[in-house]
Amino acid sequence: MKPFSLDGLTAAWSGASRKPGDVGAAKGLVFARVRGIRQVCRQLFGIPDYEHYVAHAAARHPGAPVLSRRDFCAQAIERKYGRSGPRCC
Repeated sequence: MKPFSLDGLTAAWSGASRKPGDVGAAKGLVFARVRGIRQVCRQLFGIPDYEHYVAHAAARHPGAPVLSRRDFCAQAIERKYGRSGPRCC
């Protein structure tokens, strides 16, 4: 059985042949997958995603001021738990 290596991971995921210098590409792929998993988990648990908000604001509302991370989180908490936010009762 071969030992686990990031070179093999890169070749398996991209369909490319294994090269000794592919470790950086494999790390980038792993980090991208982790970011995607983190975003899905945040959506499942209702945690606001600031990076997604910034990308949306830049694409859909150019020129409009973008909230700081602290203000964005405060607004999300107020929207979720405040009196004006969605409530079951």
